[in-house]
Amino acid sequence: MLSSEDLDTLLLTFKVAGMATTIMLLIGTPLAWWLTRTCSAWKGPINAIVALPLVLPPTVLGFYLLVLMGPSGVIGKFTNWLGLGTLAFSFYGLVIGSVLYSMPFVVQPLQAAFAMIGKQPLEAAATLRASPFDSFVSVVMPLAKPGFITAAILGFTHTVGEFGVVLMIGGNIPNKTRVVSVQIYNHVEALEYSEAHWLAGCLLVFSFTVLLILYTQLKASPVAQPFK
Repeated sequence: MLSSEDLDTLLLTFKVAGMATTIMLLIGTPLAWWLTRTCSAWKGPINAIVALPLVLPPTVLGFYLLVLMGPSGVIGKFTNWLGLGTLAFSFYGLVIGSVLYSMPFVVQPLQAAFAMIGKQPLEAAATLRASPFDSFVSVVMPLAKPGFITAAILGFTHTVGEFGVVLMIGGNIPNKTRVVSVQIYNHVEALEYSEAHWLAGCLLVFSFTVLLILYTQLKASPVAQPFK
């Protein structure tokens, strides 16, 4: 059975994932919209930066974040100057690391959904004197609903399963930075295979259920057709 310590790590993990997913949607939505529509020379480099966590070892990203957020890092010095201390080995450090590592899983589905919409619906909204913001809220967001669902679910579940980044930036502090992936590692390292099975099994069931809901919703949702 799951111990109280295991339940605490699950609660902390879902808290980190929920906050990180909210931030990723707030940042990723305008970023994906800009990347979809811009012809700027910066489009390629920014796309590469966003997608970098897909190919970069998590420990590499975690290491550089740890350096930046540490007492001698640029971010660490700034947060110390503000009187906030350092973000390394803290809850908010975990959130920042999770946002950066899982961002491609939010931005790329949104880009695909926005690209499917095309220009015609926006041109029609413009003829009705809708502002760009009104057009986005009233036209783009409803048509891109499957993309938003996919982005939210993939961003959340990917954050729940993180290991390398959260271990580097957060360490293994009980009730503070010890997330479920680290707790499973602790059980295995201590040869507590029964406890590891329970916790890993919970994640397996959770991940399968969430993905099943995702594909069911996508099948039932009308998908925006591209306009020429």
